[in-house]
Amino acid sequence: MEMDMIPKFSSKDEEIDFWKALSFKYKKSCEEAQEELLEFQEGSRELEAELEAQLGQAEHRMKDLQSENNRLKNEVETLKEKLEQQYSQSYKQISMLEDDLGQTRSIKEQLHKYVRELEQSNDDLERAKRATIVSLENFEQRLNQAIERNAFLESELDEKESLLVSVQRLKDEARDLRQELAVRERQADVTRMSAPSSPTQDNVKMDTAVQASLSLPATPLSKGLDNAFANQTGMLSNGYGSNSPLTPSARISALNIVSDLLRKVGALESKLAACRNFAKDQKARKAFALDNSNALNANYSQALHTSYFDKA
Repeated sequence: MEMDMIPKFSSKDEEIDFWKALSFKYKKSCEEAQEELLEFQEGSRELEAELEAQLGQAEHRMKDLQSENNRLKNEVETLKEKLEQQYSQSYKQISMLEDDLGQTRSIKEQLHKYVRELEQSNDDLERAKRATIVSLENFEQRLNQAIERNAFLESELDEKESLLVSVQRLKDEARDLRQELAVRERQADVTRMSAPSSPTQDNVKMDTAVQASLSLPATPLSKGLDNAFANQTGMLSNGYGSNSPLTPSARISALNIVSDLLRKVGALESKLAACRNFAKDQKARKAFALDNSNALNANYSQALHTSYFDKA
């Protein structure tokens, strides 16, 4: 306390009271200070214990963080190594992809060229298809004509079979006539041997009949058959129906009719064989044309399919 703040006392009692009051005041403040000191000491001890606990926790946490830091450093190093490896691998992959891209572009250009070639071949195939369709139509017309011709030839073949039966019958009759002619000639020889003057007349008659038969024109097949049947009827009526002998001209005309029929039958057989060969040839050509058209259609569809997927 400063000296200027001490008041002036008028008496000793007043001074004593003043100093007593001041001593009580300082004593009370001292006691309060001691209490505060005790409270402060207790609080400081509690705070120190708490700080020590926090310090231990902080040290433990710092150790954990240091170990975590070391672990993270190791991970960073491993990640750096992996990143470098990935970078090198990605660089290699990028270079490979660039090479593949160049090859793909070249392949794409080749495919574009191939597509253009396929379009050209497609146009060629379409033209060939149209030409094949036209040729098939022509072939169908010719085939229909050949079928009609074959039907006509089949009818002629049926007629030929009937003619063969008639010819066989005429052959049998001609054989009988030859046998009869041989018998008559033997009888004539015997007669000539007995009468020398008769052969001259018979020879004259035979020459006349031969010339008459040779001067006869070749008859058609139907007329020949009619004449053959008429002559056969006449021969039967003259030779077998009555006892009168056949004349040499009748025999020669019958032989001429038979030979004419045989010649016409041979011509019909050759014509029928030629028609059969023609029908077989037409059938083979039709099969070949159908195979070619099927092959062209297959190539056309395959080319369209390939070009479609190439474009896709």
